[in-house]
Order: sequence, then C-alpha cells, then structure tokens
Amino acid sequence: MHPDSPISATLVAWGNAWLAGHVGLDEAVDRLERASGPQVVSSEVTEVPLRGFLADLRVEGMTALRLALPAAGDPLGLTGPPPFTVAAVDAGQAATAVLPGRCLGLIPSIDRRGSSYSGIRWTLMEAGTATPDVPGLADAEHMLTTVMRSATDALLSVDGPGRGQPSIHTADEGLAPGYPARAHRVAALTARLAAVLRLADERGLTSDQIAVRNQALRDLDRAVRRARVAAHNAIIEPHRPANAFGAPPGDRRSRPDSAQPRGV
Repeated sequence: MHPDSPISATLVAWGNAWLAGHVGLDEAVDRLERASGPQVVSSEVTEVPLRGFLADLRVEGMTALRLALPAAGDPLGLTGPPPFTVAAVDAGQAATAVLPGRCLGLIPSIDRRGSSYSGIRWTLMEAGTATPDVPGLADAEHMLTTVMRSATDALLSVDGPGRGQPSIHTADEGLAPGYPARAHRVAALTARLAAVLRLADERGLTSDQIAVRNQALRDLDRAVRRARVAAHNAIIEPHRPANAFGAPPGDRRSRPDSAQPRGV
C-alpha cells in the first residue's frame, strides 16, 4: 500500500474516538469503509471483519490504537519485533492495538477480489510492547513549523521553470471527534503538506539544485510524518496540563490533604 494513503491514520483516529466514547463502533468502521471499501483482518489461521475484530479486542481490554509512519532508516512509531517492523516499513504505515501485556500490529494492503470487490486487508502481527519514541504534539508542531520555514527558503532558492499553481487535493478526512483543537490543526496541515510532497517535480533543475531540493523535501517529510503521528496519538497522549495545584489531573499530590476525596 502506498504510504500516502491515510487508511492507517483513519483507523487510529476513529478507533481512538470510539475507545474514548466519542463515537460508536459502527460509525468508526463505517468511516473506514466509506473511504476504502470493506475491511477485514487476516491472520495465519483466519479472516474476520474489522468490526468484529475491534469489538473482540475491546472485550480483551484494548485501551488505544497508535499510528506508525515509518520510512527506510526511520522506524517512526515502531518498537519491533523485526517481522512487524519490516512489514510496516514496506507498507509505509501501520496501526498498533494496545492491550494489557501485549500489542498487536495491523498492516494494511489493498484487497481486490474479482472485478468488483476492492477493500482493505489488515494483516495481524505481533508488535512490541514498549512505548514508541515519538514526539508529543507541542514538540512536533514546533518542529514542523521550523522545518517548514527552512524548507521554504531552500525550495525558493532552487526554483525551476514556472509551471503554474498545482492543484492540491488530499483524501485525508482529518481527525475524529474528541481530539484536541491543536491536533485537528496539525493533522490538517500535515495532510496538505503530504499532498505538496507528492507533487514535487525535478524538471528543469540542475543537479546541484536537485540535491538542495531533495534534502529540503526529506527534512520536510520527516517533520510531516512526526507531526502526523503526534496528532493522531494526541487523544491518548499521557502528558496533560497541570491543574491549579501544579500536578497532573488525578494525582493525589495535586491537592492539599484537606481537599482529598472522602474515603481516600
């Protein structure tokens, strides 16, 4: 599957919105099927509809879905094992279901059967249980803004023959309900920048200009993928604003003894 396809991001966004109670399971899966057709999950022994698979994982205690957008030499969002990492890098994307004591990886691919059936097959694999080293939303947005400025300067310095203003279209429908406003803003920007990266054209440039331009695009791609992962994981991001007492919500140290709930 082409890494620019937003299907893993859509699964993570709407799956997390469902797990957080903002949408129902049917609404979440309907959104996926509207975008890419029927969805099935395939393992070595069986194949089941995605709707039933997610419902079963919820019963088993699934708490979150994480997005991975790796590239060669940059396993963003992955923590192994090697078979899952290799498959995810080949696909350019993956989703990881987080359960008590284990994680399950999902790798999407186009599923065509006959002349009229086209959907998505999610290959089920074991995934590492360690928390992936990905930036938080605030850090990712700052990094993206910085790289955008430097990439713009670099690309303007190697501007080739004029070709008119390209039409930018993205199939990414954005995040699901329940995500913070900042995550929606970052996700929309990364979707647009990903579309810009797809339109990159080297015609009319010298070899030196191509080298400068390619480095700028690589830096931008790296920042876009990190910001996209951060936005889609924002609903499960553990870092929350401190409350009036300077500690995270729910921390017993966040209130004086006199303010502790009764029975604690």
